[in-house]
Amino acid sequence: MKYFEDFPAGLTVMSPPRTITREEMIAFARRYDPQPFHLDDEAARTSIYGGLIASGWLTVAVMMRLLWDALLKDAVSLGSPGSDELRWLKPVRPGDTLRARFTIVEAIPSRSKPDRGVLKTFTEMVNQHDEVVLTMRGLGMFGRRPPG
Repeated sequence: MKYFEDFPAGLTVMSPPRTITREEMIAFARRYDPQPFHLDDEAARTSIYGGLIASGWLTVAVMMRLLWDALLKDAVSLGSPGSDELRWLKPVRPGDTLRARFTIVEAIPSRSKPDRGVLKTFTEMVNQHDEVVLTMRGLGMFGRRPPG
C-alpha cells in the first residue's frame, strides 16, 4: 500500500487509457444530462459543437475511475474534502481515448490529526491527440505510514 509519504510534491502519475463509446455517452446523458447535443445526432450536428459530445459530468466520472486505476486502488485513500476549478476545455466525442495526468502540487501533513495528510492535486485529462479536454484542482486525504 502507498501512504501519504509516497506522494511527494511534483510527482506525476499517468492513468491507463479509456475509450469513450457513443452508447455510454447517450446512456449517461439520458439518465443525468439530457441536453440535445448529448443525446441526438441531428440536434448535435446543428449545435455549436457540430456533432455529438459527451456530458462533462461523464468526463468527470471517467476521470474518477482513472484516478482509482492509476493511484487510489493501491493507496490508503481517506476520501476528499472537495475540488476546485473544474474546467471543460474541449468536447469529448464518441471514440475519443482519454488518459488522466495527476500531479501532486503540495503534500500537507495534518497538524491536528497526525495519522493523515492532504494532497493538493492538479488533474489534466487528454485525448488521443494529447489535447487537454478537462482540468481540475483537487484535494485528497491519505493515511500516513504507521510508525515502525
